[in-house]
Amino acid sequence: MNILVVSQYFWPENFRINDVVRSLVDRGATVHVLTGKPNYPEGKIFTGYEALGCQTQELLGATVHRIPIAARGTRGALRLVLNYLSFVISGMLFGPWLLRRQKYDAVFVYGVSPILQAIPALFIGWLKGVPVTVWVQDLWPESLEATGYIRNRRVLGWVRQLVQFIYRHSDLLLVQSKGFEEPVAALASGTPVVYFPNSVDAIFSNPPDVSLPNIAPLDNGFSVVFAGNVGVGQAVEVIVEAAALLQNHPEIQFVVFGQGSRWDWMCDQVLQRGLNNLHLPGRYPVETMPGLMQKASVLLVSLADQPIFAATVPNKVQAYMAAGRPILACLNGEGARLVLEAGAGFAVPAEDAHGLAEAVLRLYKMTEGERTAMGDNGRRYFKEHFDHERLTDELLGHFQVVSKGVEDDV
Repeated sequence: MNILVVSQYFWPENFRINDVVRSLVDRGATVHVLTGKPNYPEGKIFTGYEALGCQTQELLGATVHRIPIAARGTRGALRLVLNYLSFVISGMLFGPWLLRRQKYDAVFVYGVSPILQAIPALFIGWLKGVPVTVWVQDLWPESLEATGYIRNRRVLGWVRQLVQFIYRHSDLLLVQSKGFEEPVAALASGTPVVYFPNSVDAIFSNPPDVSLPNIAPLDNGFSVVFAGNVGVGQAVEVIVEAAALLQNHPEIQFVVFGQGSRWDWMCDQVLQRGLNNLHLPGRYPVETMPGLMQKASVLLVSLADQPIFAATVPNKVQAYMAAGRPILACLNGEGARLVLEAGAGFAVPAEDAHGLAEAVLRLYKMTEGERTAMGDNGRRYFKEHFDHERLTDELLGHFQVVSKGVEDDV
């Protein structure tokens, strides 16, 4: 099967699509990737790449076509908008030329923000007469409003119309959360909407044999570990407040791995409030994270108290389950439901610092055997519902069905 993957982000940027492409190649598919120049999350073009010009390389067994893109920068909505639009424009201008001699059976869009990246995919799919499948990872325009990037009602209305156009001109819409089914279908006007969850690489279940950094709080006492983007959507203020509430329990230590738009603010809070129980070691290579997660006493996931986030399942839920440690979910909706359904840990309402602190204490007072049982429950649930290899086979099945449907219509 010949597959074109369209994704603004790709290796060496750390996104789920990397594992998907590798597994599609392992199953004998010929995969081309149309992507930009890597610049996430640092906000500047990675060493070895240039913002201008096109580039073709072989990565993860796939042929990767990189198109010009404006780096997203470190802060500011304007730079982000330019980043998003530059990929769309470059994809429309350069994509058809770079792929002019190629024939595909399916076009697949990895639909994290911005969903706008589906526009060049739809254009290429139309030119080549190939069905387009979009894997919706974020709800637009809701995510733009929830994170504060756009608040103007008229602009949000325009974005909604654009999303509606994308959904209605796609051949299949896959959604990462069951909570996405209704809002996506409302804009899709008959385009099939199918639940297709995220998974994670096998290394989260079986960490590679790599040297781990020395993080003292992971080796001494009771560690509550958060790993991932440190941004507005993660409502990391709740972590700061919970740490402040638990300062009289010095054996309980919070460790936040990752960076993002709120990381500097968290560092300032640690200094200003003297939070000796909150540590921010920053980002580490992805291959070290499974080992670090498995050293945690508890793994923490948080999201803001917004309706869109109640429908979202952050990918770290699957990663935490695979790691086999108890999970503390400070969020609403689907993510919390999965943790509780799996018996993998506790859930408290989003942005509830007092509830979070109480849940941490409750886990701290449990026996190691009780916490291990929670971790085992999560890992078992992951294997039953989110196994990467099974989901890859399912994805290929979706491509075959939608491709046959288009052929039948011709």
